[in-house]
Order: sequence, then structure tokens, then C-alpha cells
Amino acid sequence: MNLDKLCDRIATIMGLGRLPYAPGTWGSVAGLAAVLLVSGHIFLYLTVMISSSILGIIVSGRIADITGENDPSFVVIDEFVGIFFVFLFMPINVATVITGFILFRLLDIFKPFPIRKIEQIPGGWGIMADDIAAGLIANLLLRALLHTYLLYR
Repeated sequence: MNLDKLCDRIATIMGLGRLPYAPGTWGSVAGLAAVLLVSGHIFLYLTVMISSSILGIIVSGRIADITGENDPSFVVIDEFVGIFFVFLFMPINVATVITGFILFRLLDIFKPFPIRKIEQIPGGWGIMADDIAAGLIANLLLRALLHTYLLYR
């Protein structure tokens, strides 16, 4: 397998990004599965999150160069990584998983400020950074919801 094909396999999370409908959602589902596999093991969680982030910058930048597109829709490693940031240091249960996933997808789709601005960073950095920002914002919103729920319970 040549290097460009390997980059494509990684950037599309083994082809999930090439599914005909909602490729970003499929990338997020794959990320969520990985989050659930490594949750409870913080060193492993951080290792997967950081190494996937670095790898994502490299491979998504390469695919963007090959295609000439700023952020090809079939590149979903950014969603895979972004979901890790949603659940970073977060309790994992049915309510947080569903709410966090929905918050992340909404932020990723609608890209409110500053996510839209971050997306304009060129190359792999921009492809990855807007989803990392969406994940961090979703994390903060989820924390606020949890705090409010616990405060007024």
C-alpha cells in the first residue's frame, strides 16, 4: 500500500468517511466507540486522543493537498478525534454520552463562532482544530448542564 492510500485509510477511518450519508456522524460514532473502549484508563485515553490528533493533522493535510479541497467531507478523523475532547475528564453514562454526542454534532454542523473562524486555518491544522474546538465547547456545555442538573436536583 502506498503512502497516499494509507493516509486515505486513516483519514477516512478505514473508509467510514466514504459512506454515502452523514460521513461526519459515522466518524463521530467510531470515535465514540473508541472513547467507550478506553474510558476509565486516563493514560490510554490521553495517548489515543493525542496521537490521533497528531496523526489527523498529518493525514488530513495530505488528503487536502491531494484533492485540492480545504476540508474534504470524506475526511472524518477530525470527528473521530473531536469526540474524545467532548468526554475528556467527563463521567461516562447514558445521559452524558447521548447529550455529549448531540452537542458535538450540532456544534460541528452549525459551526458557531469561534469554530467557523478556526476552520479557516489552512491544511490539516484547520481540518482538525475546528472539531477539537467543537469538542472542547461541547465538553464545557455538557459540564454546565451536569452542574445545573446537580445544583437544582
